[in-house]
Amino acid sequence: MASLSGLSSSSSTFLFPPRTTLRHLCSSQSGSNLLLKKPLSVKPLQSTELDQSLWPEVHTFWKWLRDEGVISTKTPARPGVVPEGLGLIAQRDIARNEVVLEIPKRLWINPDTVSASEIGNVCSGLKPWIAVALFLLREKFRDDSLWRLYFDILPKQTNSTMFWSEEELSEIQGTQLLSTTLGVKEYVVSEFKKLEEEVILPNKKLFPSPITIDDFFWAFGILRSRAFSRLRAQNLVLIPLVDFINHSHKVTSEEHAWEVKGPAGLFSWDYLFSLRSPISVKAGEQVVIQYDINKSNAELALDYGFIDPLEERNAYTLTLEISESDPFYGDKLDIAEANGWSETAYFDIFFNRPLPPAMLPYLRLVALGGTDAFLLETIFRNSILGHLEYPISHDNEELICRVVRDACKSALSGYSTTIEEDEKLKGGKLESRLEIAVGIRQGEKKVLLQIDGMFKERELELNELEYYQERRLKDLGLCGEQGDIIFWEPK
Repeated sequence: MASLSGLSSSSSTFLFPPRTTLRHLCSSQSGSNLLLKKPLSVKPLQSTELDQSLWPEVHTFWKWLRDEGVISTKTPARPGVVPEGLGLIAQRDIARNEVVLEIPKRLWINPDTVSASEIGNVCSGLKPWIAVALFLLREKFRDDSLWRLYFDILPKQTNSTMFWSEEELSEIQGTQLLSTTLGVKEYVVSEFKKLEEEVILPNKKLFPSPITIDDFFWAFGILRSRAFSRLRAQNLVLIPLVDFINHSHKVTSEEHAWEVKGPAGLFSWDYLFSLRSPISVKAGEQVVIQYDINKSNAELALDYGFIDPLEERNAYTLTLEISESDPFYGDKLDIAEANGWSETAYFDIFFNRPLPPAMLPYLRLVALGGTDAFLLETIFRNSILGHLEYPISHDNEELICRVVRDACKSALSGYSTTIEEDEKLKGGKLESRLEIAVGIRQGEKKVLLQIDGMFKERELELNELEYYQERRLKDLGLCGEQGDIIFWEPK
């Protein structure tokens, strides 16, 4: 984390810390189910049985779904061997927006499932994801669980950075992803200790099997990588079989999940999770979706354990903060809050994309001081945002450029490799986690160089920019189009 103080005479602060929030906890699933006897190429399956290369647990799981009336010979997709591990393979041509799978609500695992269970009362005050995680662990240890066969095919861990060893984490030294990963792990440990003390230990009859921190991390990883959140009134739900579906950067629509009312067996109706293919798929090809079009590669690595080949996924988070030691702290905070900001603002900057629209205005506010401080007066409160949209003064703009560029250089110095060294490594065959590490650190560096280049170019334009005083004189008719001051001669 690069901390910059002394931005202005008011001692405001620029920070480049990691994001340790739990954004997007509940998105689609990770496809890294490695329950395979040996890797095989994707091929269409002609019979009602699954590919024999799959482990027996997958065959047993499939039979359970068939017995539950969920799948039949007409089901257009089945589990199969794909480069990611397991995936859904089209048994025939599937049209765009055609239903691929429908899973009845009785097989979903969500907060409502927890509430209706034996542990519903003791989980009523918990965060939804913690309640579901605890439910997963309790059911996992029960031989008579409805989802017993589903748990048998879930991975023991994914390639998420949460499960990396210290040696593997050393490969992302200097990255924001490392700090974020450590922050998330610390958060999970803290939540588990509280859960153990307040719920698990006081209710041993409900939780007869020991639950460890490793178990809790497993449940957290399953939810983070496999839960869906794009259903009506469903913010966290696991859907057996549907969560086999993998991600593809070639899919540009997130429209794939629907909640409908329909037949859930021979004589019953229920709400169904309806999975529809966002693209046309040929028989024998893998059915895929877009997990989240707005996630960065760092978020994909943390949530699912892979990165996207699209360079536009590479991002770096710039954090700006109004320091409490700033003599204008109160005025700046009032202005920030009045315009939808706060004391601290986060800006995700993506490769090959423009800066976030609010970033420069917030930068100018944080840097405001000296002879420009008059803009903080009450008389300007209703118009200050409009002024911050444009350069305030040469000094203000120059200061912004200098400190941002210094911060980029400081952050770049924290990596143990160069972009060129990373590129050379990518030319060889890398183990999956090392490939993720190299992609992440190279991506961050490219974004930092991009930011530095943007503000270097802005520095070169400082003398050509129009500042507040010039704009004000023009508004009053006292300045010409070339910036020359107009003098009125007395008659």
